Amino acid sequence: MAVFTDTDKVQILSDLVKIKSVNDNEVEVAQYLQQLFADHGIKAELMPVSENRSNLVAEIGTTGPVLGISGHMDVVAPGDLADWDSDPFTLTERDGKLYGRGATDMKSGLAAMVISMIEIDAAHTLTNGRIRLMATIAEEVGETGSQKFYEAGMMDDVDALLIGEPSGYNVAFAHKGSIDIKLTSTGMAAHSSMPEQGYNALDPLIEVLYQANHAFRDTDRTSALLGPLVFNTTIVNGGDQVNSIPAKAEADINIRSIPEFDNDEAIATLQQLVDQQNQQGARLQMDVFMSQNAVEAPKDTKLSDLAVKIGEPYAGQPIPKLAIPAVTDASNLLKGKSHDFPFIMFGPGNATPHQVNENVEKKIYLDFISLYQELFVAYFK
Repeated sequence: MAVFTDTDKVQILSDLVKIKSVNDNEVEVAQYLQQLFADHGIKAELMPVSENRSNLVAEIGTTGPVLGISGHMDVVAPGDLADWDSDPFTLTERDGKLYGRGATDMKSGLAAMVISMIEIDAAHTLTNGRIRLMATIAEEVGETGSQKFYEAGMMDDVDALLIGEPSGYNVAFAHKGSIDIKLTSTGMAAHSSMPEQGYNALDPLIEVLYQANHAFRDTDRTSALLGPLVFNTTIVNGGDQVNSIPAKAEADINIRSIPEFDNDEAIATLQQLVDQQNQQGARLQMDVFMSQNAVEAPKDTKLSDLAVKIGEPYAGQPIPKLAIPAVTDASNLLKGKSHDFPFIMFGPGNATPHQVNENVEKKIYLDFISLYQELFVAYFK
């Protein structure tokens, strides 16, 4: 039963893109989706996390196993607006593509899942089983929304999980972990002509980063599925002016972990390097502000097999099953689950997340709405 026209479906995505949920303000997205569900007789509940940030949970079906589906409501900053060919918060169609911040990552996937649930419910095709949407905050930085869902036990009775991140016509079943770390070095200011009267906060920080590059990049440990661990210093700040010894310096680090060099070991390795500098007189502090483990689900499950089978006519070619380097909310949502728990990442989108002129092909967005309906219903047969 078609509840929405194609124009309606694009308008819903346009409404979502218009909401500036840039690493915050997801409550407006949650409220919009709650009202959309309510307009079609489906109850959705807000799960507030802070003043402007709220998860959303909605479910259709009354009995039987639970298929969990999830997507995030936040987007990254658009960057320099002058670099965009159109307003990033106004969905704009050009040459069959829909442009806007979040068009690919991942408001199209979120919209496709919501619309699919509404149309499945209206058509009464879900005779056995339940579909539970868990829309999250803060996926881009921190993944606190998915952690809240885990803590609330929302995954306890879930039998399989699909995350609608932009995979295009690929099915991902595994991904690397991600660790975000801040190093803060405290020194003592002095004139640069008399450095002995101060302590250069940059010196021990630079030394740790140099040693960490070798400790992580020179290792021969790798994953046959996910490849090597990836270590990068992404932000460095220190000093006030060229002729003053800096009293403070900071660096932000991102590590993409693998099971063979997991989060605990990576954090311990870096902490050891920090401790060595502190033993030599430095004052370095290490703060881990995000730690998400790698995910390795079975490649071949009922869910992944159905996604490939149902998706191939839309793709017009065979759909591969693969591992990806990015991290998803699955790292939190799958905590405590066995290694054979079915999980896939499968959603509309392309390779433009976080980029200027981010976009999604209109056809793939509309196709995934139909594809999801077939997949979600077929999973319970």
